[in-house]
Amino acid sequence: MLRLVGVLFSVLWAIAAAVLTWPGFFRVERMWPIAQIISFRGLLVAAFAAIAVITLVLAVVRPLRRFALSLAAISAIAAVAGAVMMVGRGLGTETLPAKTDSSIRVMTWNTAGEATAPETVARIAVAMDADIVALPETTIESGEQVAIAMRELGQPMWAHYTDYPDTEWDAGSTTLLIAPELGDYAVIEASQAGTSTVPSAVAMPTDGGGPIVVAAHAVAPRRSYMADWREDLQWLADQCGDANVIMAGDFNATVEHMSGLGIDGGTLGQCYDAAAESGNGSVGTWSTEVPSLVGVPIDHVMVSADWTVTGSIVLRSADDSGSDHRPLIVQLEPAG
Repeated sequence: MLRLVGVLFSVLWAIAAAVLTWPGFFRVERMWPIAQIISFRGLLVAAFAAIAVITLVLAVVRPLRRFALSLAAISAIAAVAGAVMMVGRGLGTETLPAKTDSSIRVMTWNTAGEATAPETVARIAVAMDADIVALPETTIESGEQVAIAMRELGQPMWAHYTDYPDTEWDAGSTTLLIAPELGDYAVIEASQAGTSTVPSAVAMPTDGGGPIVVAAHAVAPRRSYMADWREDLQWLADQCGDANVIMAGDFNATVEHMSGLGIDGGTLGQCYDAAAESGNGSVGTWSTEVPSLVGVPIDHVMVSADWTVTGSIVLRSADDSGSDHRPLIVQLEPAG
């Protein structure tokens, strides 16, 4: 009887490990609570590795040997598979390549409202020589202060925004800064019917020359918001239906959550994740309270076919700025 219970538990453990390691295969990556658990890939790898070690130690007890060894093997496979995924997406780079005349740098930073001083945002944006700055949870008043501070530092920007007045706190606003060199832009009214609870801004070039720029913010996948979160990700995927799109912001989702939302080889719509393409796909942008490889990479820059990613960096030196998110900066070149 005990042997039968052990076999059954081993089978269930193997199924659980497979689901958490390859959720897209089972199509459960956007289901509660799987979506929340798989967000913390680094912790999952560490947990599976720890269980493998513990069960190996238990294997010295003869009555438990077969059971413990089976659990150890399953856990070790899951740990190795998860680690390979993290390495493949990138464990972090420290520098960006030199900027060329055709380069565009995109920075996204969820500022957590008034937690981050506009002067701090401006100083980092100028230091990174950013041409596009997406600022979820930032009011237009704060965004204008950032733009003014950047201008005083020698790098003027146009400020755009969208807001949901019924959403409490600064999460009801998203600000987007764009360098004048990229041309004139206007936020389209469709932004007001976009993501469900927190706003995203879609800026279209009015002179016909530049890329479509989307400052993205999807609602967090809390249990009561799961349907809204899934709809937000689909809406953001729909915005990546053009070859000339740059989308940046807080997606409240990792690339694993986007499984099945890509078309024509894209990760989300026709867009692909710039950080994963340039060695930072496993670096957590949230929360600053934990080491970056234990955190969750939910802030992204997504680009479509007209752009090539040449570098990226998750700025860990800003962890004491006030926000619970880390800035992500990506360097792009026109494709071809």
